[in-house]
Amino acid sequence: MQRVLERLLNLLAFLLTVEHPVTADEIRHTVAGYDQETDEAFRRTFERDKDLLRSLGIPLRLEATDAWEVEQGYVVPRDEYALEDPGLTDEERAALWLAAQSVRLGGSGPGPAAIFKLGGTPMTGGGEPLSADLGHEPELLALLFAAVTERRRIRFPYRDKRRKVDPYGLAHRLGHWYLVGNQGADGTRAYRVDRMTGVTVDQAAGTFERPAGFRVGDHLPEAPWEAGAAGIVARVRFDPEVAWWAVRQLTGRAERIDEADGSVVASIPVGSVDAFIGWMIGLDDHAEILEPPELRARFVEHVRGAA
Repeated sequence: MQRVLERLLNLLAFLLTVEHPVTADEIRHTVAGYDQETDEAFRRTFERDKDLLRSLGIPLRLEATDAWEVEQGYVVPRDEYALEDPGLTDEERAALWLAAQSVRLGGSGPGPAAIFKLGGTPMTGGGEPLSADLGHEPELLALLFAAVTERRRIRFPYRDKRRKVDPYGLAHRLGHWYLVGNQGADGTRAYRVDRMTGVTVDQAAGTFERPAGFRVGDHLPEAPWEAGAAGIVARVRFDPEVAWWAVRQLTGRAERIDEADGSVVASIPVGSVDAFIGWMIGLDDHAEILEPPELRARFVEHVRGAA
């Protein structure tokens, strides 16, 4: 399927950038993906691709290639395909292109189709884009999505324990995909998808009901230091100089006490010790880890090692 999508995007990009109708023979020898060995194999592939483009609402037309109308070629009329001009400047289109390139699914970058609809990009490609990879296992995500929508129970090993989970929802947070589901006595939990292996889906559909008003986001980490399994509650004192800023970064899972001198003492759930230490370092010497002692010692060791 990925090869088909790549070929379709290559074809669409080619048709949108040429200034004249192009014949099937030109497409075969120009567009990547049409390297079939026989004429019949190319014809079947090209016919399927044309049907796919048209089914997506892309206006693929046949027009004469010259004034004598001896030969016909394919064209995608820009006035029918493009969105109404939103009046974006070159700088705004460049920013939109960068935003589109910075998000990936399954390790594959987005195609240029959406940007073409907005008038193209003033930039040319130059190497690998900066990206936030949304997961390298699209097949697993598809399997989990189907289980969520069809309400099928799933089973998988996770942290050396076999799980049997009613999947309630999928969401992406802090660079990772999470599955949120109910595991009976253990209640509703979030599981990182990249740590799930050997997932099996029960045949029976509709075996559970999601709670009324259920929100996936209520069970996901809201800060980088919450995304993990350390299970530590850190007690931290923030000096008045940084307390106002620290409070704005605390999530609803943290508890805090405002002191009379303007400082704040907070109890903060920590899932990722490394992320938490990184945050503390950014606050310089205006934040002190009070407890637990092992977390405080690890922070001191880290700072001394970096000195």
